[in-house]
Amino acid sequence: MVQRNRIVANLDWVTILLWLLMISFGWMNIYSANIMEAHGGIFDFSQRFGKQLIWIGASLLLAMLMLVLDAKFYIYFSYLLYIVLLGVLLGVLVFGKEINGARSWFIIGGFQLQPSEFAKPITALALANLLTSHNYNIRRFWHLIKAFAIIAAPPMLILLQPDLGSVLVYSAFLLVLFREGFSSNIMMMLAALGLLFFTTLLLEKALLLLILFSITLILSMIIARSFKKGAVNAAIVAALFGILFGVNYLLQTEFSLFVLGLAALTPVAVIITINGFRLREYVQMKILAGLLISILFIISVDFAMNNVLKPHQQHRIYVTLGIEDDPQGVGYNVNQSKIAIGSGGFSGKGYLNGTQTKLHFVPEQSTDFIFCTVGEEWGFLGTSFVILLYVGFLLRIIVLAERQRSSFSRIFGYGFISIILIHFIVNVGMTIGLLPVIGIPLPFFSYGGSSLWTFTMFLFIFLRLDASRLELLR
Repeated sequence: MVQRNRIVANLDWVTILLWLLMISFGWMNIYSANIMEAHGGIFDFSQRFGKQLIWIGASLLLAMLMLVLDAKFYIYFSYLLYIVLLGVLLGVLVFGKEINGARSWFIIGGFQLQPSEFAKPITALALANLLTSHNYNIRRFWHLIKAFAIIAAPPMLILLQPDLGSVLVYSAFLLVLFREGFSSNIMMMLAALGLLFFTTLLLEKALLLLILFSITLILSMIIARSFKKGAVNAAIVAALFGILFGVNYLLQTEFSLFVLGLAALTPVAVIITINGFRLREYVQMKILAGLLISILFIISVDFAMNNVLKPHQQHRIYVTLGIEDDPQGVGYNVNQSKIAIGSGGFSGKGYLNGTQTKLHFVPEQSTDFIFCTVGEEWGFLGTSFVILLYVGFLLRIIVLAERQRSSFSRIFGYGFISIILIHFIVNVGMTIGLLPVIGIPLPFFSYGGSSLWTFTMFLFIFLRLDASRLELLR
């Protein structure tokens, strides 16, 4: 009894209050998005708002269960839970039900459970265990590979379902590694690759190759302090490209300008590599390696867009970037979402008075597009409140994470912060047309038991660890 009273006294009730505000306001908007005059009261369990009440009630019980378990349980059994998780993700590929083209769900008693959602907190536990294990050093190459393996295994299985949105969420764990000492140079490189991804889609590959080569050449001349050497390399590449272009034209072959450019660059790259090893010009070698990585990344993006992503996923990305315009096709959801949010004005049309909501112009408006219901009925004031609520919640979790004496608790806390942050940014971003639609729910807000249970587990495991912060030393 003393132990239980101490846990209750040490709980961060500010965070719990913010959590209750989010799930309550979320339910209000789910109710508004689904209510019809012919429906019964709020306990009409045939409707989404009624089912969400069941999920909320179950999440309260789940929260208490997370608090009752000893804090050390999450440390000692994290790897076992992770192995069980991988088995469940394999099982859903065989026994799961296919919905909307993805075999991601188990159907239990009329309810749908998505195992990929529960993978997030369990992966965070396993990662925290690894990073705090004896003699682990994140700056050692093979140690870093182990961390990447733990992060990558669940999304690789999820990709087979396929569920691209859930896969992308796992990139958030890079923020955890960065907080724990992951090289800032590598983080900058990953950010540069992210920028290169979008420029690959926006620009012709041949033009992008020319830009990258020009940047590489300029950097090389600055470091070597030799304009002459850079000018010679540029002249050789230009001459080779001209010759190859002429031959391609005369023989009427179908090699693209990008392929011709690569062919022209290759001999020069080989010469620079040989001279680099001979003269020990390692900085020049790093610059050349950066160019090579960029080229391989461009090729991989092109391959993924044309061979991995499905046509509707490709179109969503192209529509978001403005490459294509399809307001009645793949761009319909976002277009209607922006209309709904914009029509709310400053103070909104009033609760239960949203016309776009009532007439169901926006598909999935109680799940992935719940934010447009807020925008229409509550206006700028309502959307600002939701954004500030999430910002306050994230800042509070950061404060809690930083006060931990246990590295395990801090790392797990930052895992929670990272996952919530990417869900929040992507969900709001896609509803206002800034990011592609990839089917990511708004945490604690969107309809769905799997999502609500997952984030509740995540939160209350962390709160349980925080309540025992004076006892946990690892």
